[in-house]
Amino acid sequence: MIYDDQAPVVNEVDLLFFEVGGVVYGTDAQQVLRIDRSHPDDLEVPGLGPLKRGGRALVFETPEGEGHLKVDAIRGVRPVPIVELRRLPIVAGAASYAVGVFLDQERPVMLIDLVETLNAQGRH
Repeated sequence: MIYDDQAPVVNEVDLLFFEVGGVVYGTDAQQVLRIDRSHPDDLEVPGLGPLKRGGRALVFETPEGEGHLKVDAIRGVRPVPIVELRRLPIVAGAASYAVGVFLDQERPVMLIDLVETLNAQGRH
């Protein structure tokens, strides 16, 4: 980190990579409270694709308590320079929870906001 006037300037963000239906997605790891086993009533987001197993859940904080998003697998956490993240333009017509993209070598990774996944499914 670079410090200027006692305020840290953040150069990178920790992304948590997870898989749904064979597709890798990313989210800000700070949103994730823990990784747990999934339960039948946990959130499934059709826009992310069909789950193959759905045996894990990303647990995150919402204004109403904890949210749980079913995922197939956790691929890890790693720091990514902020300059390598791209916001999605509104004209892209992406779902409201799709907030950006990260180009991981040659493979684009959609970045999602976990709380917004609940809002998009009408579960808030």
